[in-house]
Amino acid sequence: MTHVAFGDRLAAEFAAGRYLCAGIDPHGPLLAGWGVADDAAGAERMGRDVVAAAAGVAACVKPQIAFFERFGSAGFAALERVFADAREAGLLVVADVKRGDIGSSFAAYADAWLSPGSPLEADAMTVVAYQGFDTLSGALHHVEHSGKGLFVLAATSNPEAIEVQQARRADGRTVAAAMVEDAAAWNAAHAGSGGAGGAAKIGPAGAVGPVGSVGVVLGATLDLSAFEIDTAERPAGPALPVLAPGFGHQGARLEDASSIFGGIGHALLANESRSILTGGPTGLADRIRERAEAAHFALGVKAA
Repeated sequence: MTHVAFGDRLAAEFAAGRYLCAGIDPHGPLLAGWGVADDAAGAERMGRDVVAAAAGVAACVKPQIAFFERFGSAGFAALERVFADAREAGLLVVADVKRGDIGSSFAAYADAWLSPGSPLEADAMTVVAYQGFDTLSGALHHVEHSGKGLFVLAATSNPEAIEVQQARRADGRTVAAAMVEDAAAWNAAHAGSGGAGGAAKIGPAGAVGPVGSVGVVLGATLDLSAFEIDTAERPAGPALPVLAPGFGHQGARLEDASSIFGGIGHALLANESRSILTGGPTGLADRIRERAEAAHFALGVKAA
């Protein structure tokens, strides 16, 4: 079976002017604000409402799996229904699972979240590669053969991460810079092959061209130069997808995206969660639409 590459599907979203990644984070205080119980049913209500409001407006949704997992089997059943709604709506799903391991253990995680037909099948997943980029091989198989995507943690906003992510490897690169460079190199080496993406040209003249299927997570509130991530020039090969939390409630401004991400910000997904979830279901669609329009203005105009 031929699969459309995740990178090509992202490219189509960007061509349509959609750059917002709508987060689904059903933690207790937010659920209370929605007037629902802090249980699996409440999490499902939030998730399905966000999907309905984001369809055709946002580029994707990103459920934070921990907030469903805490309810055990009932939470996973709720999550499956959220995923089913998203598939029916044609909305991309990034499962925020942050899985990382070695060998068959990581391959099993990848099978759970990326295998076609899996009850928990998503379009992409967040992963941790601090055991080495090559430990992602179990998931990269799904990228090549099933049209799936990955977002590799590179530079995150929590202060506890600095010691690890700014640490220097034997090859001289910081850990964070290595994650960015290795993801870009994988996309360049696999452009146009199978489900790896990077083959299609999209959008108006001057817009983002081919987009890879392996991206990175970079916090929008960070000074990326402190991690020695080179943002001066666009990497060779397909555009590197960047999933950027930190906009909205955490303080980063969409208007500053170009100065924050520079040459690696050509395929940017601006993630917002609390800024759209706070306030409950009333006005949810309006909040998502407003933030989606703001992302389009800040990112789409820049790219076009």
